[in-house]
Amino acid sequence: MTDIAMIEAAAARLKGHVLRTPLLSSPFLDEIAGRRLLVKAECLQHTGSFKARGAWSAVSALTPEVRAQGVLAYSSGNHAQGVARAAALQGAACVIVMPSDAPALKIANTKALGAEVVLYDRATENREEIGAALAAERGLTLVKPYDDPQVIAGQATTGLEIAEQAAEEGVTVAEVLVPCGGGGLTSGIALALEAKAPAMRVRPVEPEGFDDTTRSLASGSVVANDRLAGSICDAIITPRPGELTFPVQQRLSGPGLVVTEEEALRAMGLAFLRLKVVIEPGGAVALAAALFHGAELAADTAIAVASGGNVDPVLFARALATLDA
Repeated sequence: MTDIAMIEAAAARLKGHVLRTPLLSSPFLDEIAGRRLLVKAECLQHTGSFKARGAWSAVSALTPEVRAQGVLAYSSGNHAQGVARAAALQGAACVIVMPSDAPALKIANTKALGAEVVLYDRATENREEIGAALAAERGLTLVKPYDDPQVIAGQATTGLEIAEQAAEEGVTVAEVLVPCGGGGLTSGIALALEAKAPAMRVRPVEPEGFDDTTRSLASGSVVANDRLAGSICDAIITPRPGELTFPVQQRLSGPGLVVTEEEALRAMGLAFLRLKVVIEPGGAVALAAALFHGAELAADTAIAVASGGNVDPVLFARALATLDA
């Protein structure tokens, strides 16, 4: 299981290979949120999302012999790009299984990073089965998107930075809002903060209709989403919470928060207007919760993770149009 020693070891391996992303703020956003609001801009990370952290952690943890055989991942795009980059820079072949409805930008970026892309229909086909068959056939090592201790450790380095940067701002008590799919980032940050900033509480945030973690936390047992497609928040759509990640969230996180697609789009527009950053819909749900669901928060300070920025121009234009509404 992932612990603080593994997280700090991952941070050492990541040094020089991922960015220490900034913690941003705006008085205009504070006013909307009704509290102090800090935004961890992982949308500025290499490959445009926090996934670069877990990917580098996992690939760099392999032995040279295993790494030389190549790696495989399945992803809607952000994990794909993270693994493709990590593999390319560490001299490993890479195959990525991606849903055919993933944003064209993410598919193109993954190919540009040197990976072989295998597309599938996420409504009718199982990515785990496709990935397992390819891994067995070619001798590749699977790098899971969230249910992997080294991936969780890599994502957790985001939490180490949040603790350090918040302390520099004089903040030790806060609710840390995190976009949640399978829970690798949420559980990783929670583990890091448990060790480094125990007065901070993680809150997973999900889009309406795909709130499996929120419902699972409320019920005390894992429940699945009814559908696996049909949201603009494609980056955080997963079938159910992870086997490794959910127990950590049960132990360390507060109740989940759920936002609408319209709220995510408006948060994207406001982030561009006030912070000058581009966030994708799935990466904007935590900011949306901070801005529009303040009544569900207890602390005087909220820290929202902007987990990714890989958005197609047409969809981003929709987000900017909300500023005129």
